Amino acid sequence: MADLEHQGDQDIKEKIEQTRERFKEEFLKDSSDKYDQRDIDKLLEDNSMVEGYLMWRLYVVDDALKMIDESFQWRKDYGVNDLSEFSIPRWMFETGAVFLHGYDKEGNKLFWFKVKLHVKDAKTIIDKKKYVAFWLERNVKKEPGMPLTVVFDMSESGLANIDMDFVKYVVNCFKIYYPKLLSKMIIVEMPWIMNAAWKIVKTWLGPQAISKLKFASRSELQSYIDPQYIPPHMGGLDPFKYSYPPLPDDDFQTPIGDNGPIVSEDEIESKESELESKEGLDSSFNSEVAIKPKKVNFHEDVKTEDNDKGDHRIKGARKPVTTFKGTLLDISPAEELSFGCGDTEKKSLIILCNVTKNPLAFKVRTTAPEKYRVKPSSSTCEPGASIDIVVSLHGVSQASPQDRFLVMAAEMDNAGSQELAQFWKEVPKPKIMEHRLRCHVLESAKPAMNEAGDIGSSKDINTAIGYSAPDEDLGSLGQSVMVAELTAGFLTSNLLVQCCFGYVSVAVLRKIDILNLLSLGTAESNIFFLLFN
Repeated sequence: MADLEHQGDQDIKEKIEQTRERFKEEFLKDSSDKYDQRDIDKLLEDNSMVEGYLMWRLYVVDDALKMIDESFQWRKDYGVNDLSEFSIPRWMFETGAVFLHGYDKEGNKLFWFKVKLHVKDAKTIIDKKKYVAFWLERNVKKEPGMPLTVVFDMSESGLANIDMDFVKYVVNCFKIYYPKLLSKMIIVEMPWIMNAAWKIVKTWLGPQAISKLKFASRSELQSYIDPQYIPPHMGGLDPFKYSYPPLPDDDFQTPIGDNGPIVSEDEIESKESELESKEGLDSSFNSEVAIKPKKVNFHEDVKTEDNDKGDHRIKGARKPVTTFKGTLLDISPAEELSFGCGDTEKKSLIILCNVTKNPLAFKVRTTAPEKYRVKPSSSTCEPGASIDIVVSLHGVSQASPQDRFLVMAAEMDNAGSQELAQFWKEVPKPKIMEHRLRCHVLESAKPAMNEAGDIGSSKDINTAIGYSAPDEDLGSLGQSVMVAELTAGFLTSNLLVQCCFGYVSVAVLRKIDILNLLSLGTAESNIFFLLFN
């Protein structure tokens, strides 16, 4: 098995290099000016970027190259690398028609489309498309590798809100421009009059993505998203209300320290380690015993941590194996902290290394401060030095893929005399380096497949698709069942998708899409012509 995995990795590496060489030979020789040089540089350096295109095209190099060419031209035409809040009309942000907020049950970021706020308008369509690209690019840069779950909120929407050109553009964003980014697409409370339109959308998604399309009622939505991230009008408990400015972002807070909750995000943990959670909580509500910020002396802190209790503190903590190379800090791990249920799986280690010539101040924040203890959550780091931060689950708390951590760092002029609380109040925001970490729940701690039989993640779907040669007997059976289900006008069985997608060719699926269109009833056909004529 290990030999097979090694051979598979080797084949992928060869495909990546083959894709790069052919791209340089066939696409860059005479027409490099049609792409943004920044995208070219990334393609030639970033293996994960190339593999993303290859995976989405089932490792067929010719298809991946066409996808890269189309994607790169779009990125230059729309100026994607330079999109910012100031390059898009302010009124678009103020409408709240499109935004990122919250996470689904698998920990994927939620990308909301409030359809009732969209009105077809040829004069603004380009700006609207750039607006969507802005949010996608923002997610890719802030949380690399983070898949998105797209939620179309169809509440109170009608035919006037359906713009098929805009919908096709959104589909292409995930089908061509951002491979591997789509976890699933959920259409909530779709009016029956729009049924024909969404049958067309299904054909645009293609075989690789069609299994990711979900139609849900308000009650069914909770099988994908916890109520805490569902708005009240959809049956949830999320008090979030979109407003601009500022842009909505994760609600990062100071985590629990060894002595319990910290009074404010800028205050430092007390040295009195004998105090436990209750005493720390009491102190946060009592002004007479409130925790005071301390003056930082790095050398003194290192001695205490390393010599007195450093070994005990990091014992049992999961050590990182990947590293993010930042402008001020190297941060390990690069993307995610791992936690499980066992006693030996409740600690993870973050290692910070100062790569500058100046002392750095740093602090760690989290979206779930009641769950985690972080030691140290705020301190300084000398030039060239490293510091270990232990993140541990508190009590019986369980990690969730929705949890996030934010590491912040900034250069200090004089670490010996500055109080950290005052420093963080005064440091200009552009000088602060920020890096986000996801929470990975180990397999032993993940819940079983839900009652609806949903696939656990987009990775499972990729596994289901497979790359093996088709089996004719299984293919015939799979095709027959798939045709029957699509002809009925819906696709609800992920298990069926798992069984069939590995055996059904693209040509057959295209025929299935045609059969699906031919299955439209008289009323639906009339609506179809209303939408497109």
